[in-house]
Amino acid sequence: MTDNSASLMVEARELLGADARPLAGGYSGETFLVGAAGEQAVLRLYLRDPERAAVDAALLSLVRDLVPVPHVLELRTMATPDEPAFMVMERLPGVRLDHWLPDASPELRRQAGDSVGRLLARLAGMPFLRAGRFVGPDLAVEQWTGAAGGLEEWVEAHRNAGSFARWTAEEFAGLLDVARQGQDLLDTVERVCLCHSDFNPKNLLVDPLTGQVTGLVDWEFAHAGSPYTDVGNLLRFEEDEMFATSVVGSLGDFGPPLDPDFLDIARAVDLLAVVDLVGRPRENPVTRAADQLALRIARGRDLAGGRPDWRTALR
Repeated sequence: MTDNSASLMVEARELLGADARPLAGGYSGETFLVGAAGEQAVLRLYLRDPERAAVDAALLSLVRDLVPVPHVLELRTMATPDEPAFMVMERLPGVRLDHWLPDASPELRRQAGDSVGRLLARLAGMPFLRAGRFVGPDLAVEQWTGAAGGLEEWVEAHRNAGSFARWTAEEFAGLLDVARQGQDLLDTVERVCLCHSDFNPKNLLVDPLTGQVTGLVDWEFAHAGSPYTDVGNLLRFEEDEMFATSVVGSLGDFGPPLDPDFLDIARAVDLLAVVDLVGRPRENPVTRAADQLALRIARGRDLAGGRPDWRTALR
């Protein structure tokens, strides 16, 4: 345990007067499982971005009964030097999809994929008028700044950041070439919807007996954006054919109409996130995996980067 995570744990315990332990899965270190009087809840501290507490609470209210999300039990949106912003939520039932999926039967993996695809369809059907980040409890949308110039400019801005500093000039030129191709695809998409933007198996809970989704957690990166953002995120590293084809088939059946090039578009918009991960100063398993994926994309000068083509799953 790092000094920072130990300090956060002490703060969490002092805040609620309850037992607290970090929840595995994320890298922010600000989410804890807390217990008091034999009951458990989830505590999220907002030390890095106190203003996000109000946004996250509003998002959970917005999607209530459409998406399985926890009820907010207690909320503090005003932070002081002595009292951080925080949110206490109910603990949802189920197990993490990334822990459960590798050992599940083919039929359960298919059912989980169908349930996840339907959830993606619901999110893709929640429209917004413009893309950007959410601000305040009314979920006002503020235009992006960092990636406003497009995918190629976003890649250029990371040339010497993180693992990119070790790339050769030829490798980086290959990534820029793919970024230009990707931007052409992104320019064809006009519709904007609610994006969870961290839609991956570690943030999805499922019933281990049925494979049905019981929770979508960790909304800290949610924004208004491309309807292909979340499917691109989900399939970034996915190799399970039964699960992935079921996701794509269900999304095609229950979501808004998909562009014939939806998988390439999804990978183009996800390249923004991949570049961000590769450019981060501190490495972890996810940033290392992103670096390897980005290198395959750059060397092959292709958005797929050697990944399967799941479009055949559309019915």
